[in-house]
Amino acid sequence: MQKPNYPQEAVSFQIQTYRQPKDIRTLRARNVSFSGSPRKHPYAPDKIILVADPYSTNTIFFEFSKQDIAFVEELPSIVDMDGSTVTMMRLWVKKGSLAVRSTPFIAGDTRADSD
Repeated sequence: MQKPNYPQEAVSFQIQTYRQPKDIRTLRARNVSFSGSPRKHPYAPDKIILVADPYSTNTIFFEFSKQDIAFVEELPSIVDMDGSTVTMMRLWVKKGSLAVRSTPFIAGDTRADSD
């Protein structure tokens, strides 16, 4: 006996067509690129946070003003061992823009122990 065909849930693949910048030479000359996973800023809606390597135990993040971003490229998403995906982007930020780079560290004495 043949199994009946039941409707199955369709899986949506969000595909965005690549949009090339108008002038790549000008983009490279006037901007600097930063890659990572974008996050909403916790209290400033006019800013964006970009986590450089979201699965690393020693990562850094950048904070940019949205008005300083000239162009955004979507990069391939990355997947962790549990199958969770993280969106990755390349932001082209205007040269000379004020931004914040944050690197976490463990506070401690950096001098060598000498007894």
